[in-house]
Amino acid sequence: MLFEFIATMAAGFGLAGVALVITHLTKLTGRRAPKWLIPLFAAIGIFGFQINQEYKWYGQQVAQLPAGVTVVKVAKSSTWFRPWSYIKPQIFRFIAADTGQARANTNDPDIYLVNLYLFERRLSVQQIPQVIDCKAPARADYVLQEKDSELTIDEHVKQTTAWRPLSKDDPLYINVCVNKA
Repeated sequence: MLFEFIATMAAGFGLAGVALVITHLTKLTGRRAPKWLIPLFAAIGIFGFQINQEYKWYGQQVAQLPAGVTVVKVAKSSTWFRPWSYIKPQIFRFIAADTGQARANTNDPDIYLVNLYLFERRLSVQQIPQVIDCKAPARADYVLQEKDSELTIDEHVKQTTAWRPLSKDDPLYINVCVNKA
């Protein structure tokens, strides 16, 4: 985030420098450029860089995902203080599933333990383990029993009642159940 701040300031100073050159060139022609030209160019540089970074963030994050991790959900949003987002909504959040490291249950091979990763702009990544039942199809949060003691997948399936249904066209179901088979 520090580097992004430095780059934003550099973009502002860079375009302000272009405006400064324009003001000096207009003095050579005998005219004067308006006094607000330099701050306007600086603001255009700062806003232009920030808008560009907001739209490039998703692509940069997806490009850095390791093999076996696939995006299963994308959340696009538009906000009033970003009026350009009404033209093209921005992606500030997405969920990726680590299907390459999915573990099947030893007693029931149709049940998998998968890690979901929640990405959000300017926040750290969160990892949420999920149990996926390919027969139902449904998913449930993988719960820790006690501190430093995890339930096995089979014990978790027996204890959980908080199953959430998955549709057959859900990307999580497709990546874990259909593509694993």
